[in-house]
Amino acid sequence: MSSKKETIQKNRALQEADIVQCLKVLSAGGLILYPTDTVWGIGCDATNAEAVNKVYQLKQRDDSKALIVLLDSAEHLDHYVVDVPMIARELIDVAVKPLTIIYEGAYNLAPNVLGEQDSVGIRIPNDEFCHRLCERFGKPIVSTSANVSGKATAKTFADIDASIVQGVDYAVEYRRGDKTSHQPSNIILLSRDGTFKIIR
Repeated sequence: MSSKKETIQKNRALQEADIVQCLKVLSAGGLILYPTDTVWGIGCDATNAEAVNKVYQLKQRDDSKALIVLLDSAEHLDHYVVDVPMIARELIDVAVKPLTIIYEGAYNLAPNVLGEQDSVGIRIPNDEFCHRLCERFGKPIVSTSANVSGKATAKTFADIDASIVQGVDYAVEYRRGDKTSHQPSNIILLSRDGTFKIIR
């Protein structure tokens, strides 16, 4: 029993050290490489256009393609989406798998995060590390798959291209040894009138 408690405490300490480093990098407009509730992601302050541009450059991705951002709580959606449909919170509550919802009319975010009609994909991660990081940062964090555009999505840390690992300002230590093959989130496009379309 004590060994299990020690393992939990060790993981907590490792998470805390990583979160402290991530917060420093995010606040300075840098890039992090971190485990999410889905695949490993490249992250930055989603309100900082210069930081977001660095993500596009690292991924060698066209900046016309929108990026997903993470929030710690559905309660904060109103800070970044003009009109959140009532059904959004219901979908988040009943989702069994990680769910990214694309909303129309986003604001208070870097312009280069947004897609058509000022849309943005937001996910509330059901993951201890991500939740703690988002909560402590206090702002949305970009979460885009850790791969060069056009190449396969990395399922584990070991699968991530060296250019990505070397191109960020800090790569999280926590969960690097996790061999579980994680999958990207489901994606739903939610219109202001409450109608939605399954994208993935």
